[in-house]
Amino acid sequence: MISMGHWLWTSVVLAALICECRGADGVTQSKREVTAYEGEDVSLNCEYNTSLSAPSLFWYIQSTNDYPEYVLRKDVIGPGDIDDRFKGRFDAHLNSITKSVPLTIQRVQLSDSAVYYCALRPTVTTGYTAPLQKHCVCTWVCTVLCVFFNSMGGVI
Repeated sequence: MISMGHWLWTSVVLAALICECRGADGVTQSKREVTAYEGEDVSLNCEYNTSLSAPSLFWYIQSTNDYPEYVLRKDVIGPGDIDDRFKGRFDAHLNSITKSVPLTIQRVQLSDSAVYYCALRPTVTTGYTAPLQKHCVCTWVCTVLCVFFNSMGGVI
């Protein structure tokens, strides 16, 4: 905890993994770190490039000392899918014209501090028999989200 005048701040510092991509298909997250105050809405950008006519884009979250977990999938055709744990505050809209799929988190919480991955292909599998993390196919990158708590409850 760092004391700054009358304000008390708590922050989470996370390391980011970056996969460099070469070739036609891939994703880009231009902001490697995003900070927000608890209760704000946050948008994490992701742009993609692919030769697929109807791609699906995926978002994953990786909390400290944990494995990446599936958040949602957005499709050019159809509504996509979102894990029940993230319904209500997490959403994304795939725009095939701008080739982007920003992840929006409403009313961000301290527990949302994590590494967020945007992917052009599924990179995390579920079930007990399959490995949790597949090899990087250079179709994902990540953004670190750090949420700050203002213990005084005021606006900065």
